[in-house]
Amino acid sequence: MTYANQLTILRMAFVPVFLILVAYGYPRACLAVFVAAGLTDLLDGFIARTFSQNSTLGELLDPIADKLLLVSSFIALTVQKEVFDLRIPLWLTITAISRDVLLLSGGLAIRLTLGKHRFPPSMIGKVTTVLQLLTVFTVLLSSLVTGLQGFFDLVVIAALAGTITSGLQYAARGIRIISGTGKA
Repeated sequence: MTYANQLTILRMAFVPVFLILVAYGYPRACLAVFVAAGLTDLLDGFIARTFSQNSTLGELLDPIADKLLLVSSFIALTVQKEVFDLRIPLWLTITAISRDVLLLSGGLAIRLTLGKHRFPPSMIGKVTTVLQLLTVFTVLLSSLVTGLQGFFDLVVIAALAGTITSGLQYAARGIRIISGTGKA
């Protein structure tokens, strides 16, 4: 159990804490936990690369931790009504989760039919993750800072565009793998 993996597990442990804080209406604590979770993501990657702590377990847990945090944050910040001045639109949450379900299903299908394949994230996928995280961060910040609606609207549209674009890119990548004309 490397230090990087321990940080990833800590990020996973932050998820229920974050959800409880949203449910009980503690916006500052929500923001603090979300930022702390983000810092563990940065730190685990830095430690893994710097100290050669890359592991198979880390390759599995890191994206799971990221998705747990993002999906649970999207759902919680879509359904909450009173804690934050802004809410993630339901249509964005459905689009983001649908994309993730399709990617997971496609990746699993490829793995089961063709054997082990690596699916490294694309640059568009990474940018989409940043935009989705920025969406969550802006909602969390809205309880402390006024006047974020215009910025939030731009972030939401950018997150939607990234989610759709990266979903289509990953689908095309999956089709190339299945047809035998390309790599992941």
